This record gives sequence, structure tokens and C-alpha cells, in this order.
Amino acid sequence: MYKYIKILLLFFLLPFISFAQDEGLQQRFLPEKYNHYLELPYKKAGNWQGVMDVFIPQNAIKSTPLILFVHGGGWTQGSKGTANQFKVFFKLGYAVATIEYRLAKDAPAPAAVEDVRSALCFLLKDSKYNIDPDKVVLMGGSAGGHLALLAGYQENDKRFDIDCDYKKPIKIAAVVDKYGITDVWEYINSKNGIRNAIWLGDKSKDTAFAELLSPLTYVKKTSPPTFIVHGTADPSVNYQHSVRLKEALDKNGVKNQFITVQDGLHGKFTSEKNAEINSEIIKFLKELGI
Repeated sequence: MYKYIKILLLFFLLPFISFAQDEGLQQRFLPEKYNHYLELPYKKAGNWQGVMDVFIPQNAIKSTPLILFVHGGGWTQGSKGTANQFKVFFKLGYAVATIEYRLAKDAPAPAAVEDVRSALCFLLKDSKYNIDPDKVVLMGGSAGGHLALLAGYQENDKRFDIDCDYKKPIKIAAVVDKYGITDVWEYINSKNGIRNAIWLGDKSKDTAFAELLSPLTYVKKTSPPTFIVHGTADPSVNYQHSVRLKEALDKNGVKNQFITVQDGLHGKFTSEKNAEINSEIIKFLKELGI
């Protein structure tokens, strides 16, 4: 009798199980006509394993531009996310990589930016990924925007390249910064940033160290063209971080575009505004020949 009850329950539940599996597959979007390298190891540091998801166009006639995405989370949380957020780039044939990096619990600064540079070198040195080294775009939001800026503005400065064995010159074609931190000292001493000062470890009171980690420190005439997005009502990263970045870029004659989202919060923009921003990002990259 018990056996028949189990069979009946299985027939009853099977449609719901199948529905849940289908729903999970729908959530895990993977672009068509792309090679997918999921959870690809790119670095090991102690017990920590750095991985990335990489999406490379199939049968590309020539090397492809790369969008290297760095997630946010105040350097203390967050993950590389999924492919869903990059559909606009897949439609245009860009290669995309989204990476994990060491959070504060794994290692203090400057470990996170070292990992971004390591991921970049990993992709550039292996010809099988077919990346165009002259068309690499670093992109991120919040702390990810900060890391994208910092790694991009290093260019061929090797101070954070502790394990990069890519021998050719590194020239970042553009940085896309969404409401990123540009002045680390100001941020960790702000009401909403102080809790993330743990990323600096025992140097959280060291102004010179904070300056070393601030993108504003590195702006110069050769800095990569930069696309900036920030909401005026951002409660997490003060809008002035982006204002000051634009001022520094303008002063040095660096091509840039700054989209101000009036009354916008910390990345919580309307779907219409996000669509407009994506359209402007693509236009900016195309104007650069990327």
C-alpha cells in the first residue's frame, strides 16, 4: 500500500518538479553562438581560488573586444553574477568576462585590485580566448566601479601586478564606471562607507595608503576614456565622487561622458533609464572604435 502511495505522489509532483527545473534553466541565461567558460580558475592565493565566467563569440573572424566586469559590494560582499546583465553586449558580439575577487574576509587591500589585474593578464596572455588587447573595457559598479577605474588607470604601472606574466604593454581602451568610489579616504570616513573600512585592514587610518588606492590619484593625460554614471541622491557613494572624477578627467583632456541621474539612488534606476544608459555606453564605445 505504501509503495502505491509513493507512486501516486510522484505522478502528482512530477509536473511541479519539471516546472521548477525549467524555471531554473530560464534564469541561467547563456548566450547562443558563444563558447562558455564557467567557473574558470584564473588564480589561487592560499586557500582562495579566483574564478571567472567567460563568454567568447564562436567562429569570430578576428580578435574580439572584451568587457571585463567587476562586481560591487563595498569590497566586503557580492559575487560575479550571471550572464543576464550583459545581453546588450552579446547582441553586438563582445566577449564578456565577469570575475570573483578577494573580499575583505579573504584578504585586505590591495588584494582585490591585484586580482582584477591578474584576471586581465590571464585573458590577454592566452590566445585561445581571442581577445583584442587594444579593445579591452573595464566595467563595474560601486566598489566594482572603483576597482575597474583603479585597475584601468594603472595602465603599465606594475605596482599591483604581483602575479601578472603578460609581457606585452597593457593599454585599457575604456572604463565604464557606475557610481564608483574615487576617493577611498573620503568614502571610508563617510557615514555609509565607514563600515567598509575593514577592507584596508590595519591601514584604515593611513591616509597615504587610502590615496594609493584612489582612482583620482592616477588621472593623467593618457588615462583611458571614461564613461561615468551616478545618481544625485546616492545614499551609499556620494555623487561628488563622480563630479570630482569628471573634473580631473576634463583638466587632463581625457575623453569622458558623465550621465547624471537626477534623484537617482545607488544604482536603483528605472528600466527606462537603464536602457538609456546602456544605449549611451554602446555609443561611447563605438565612437572609440571598440
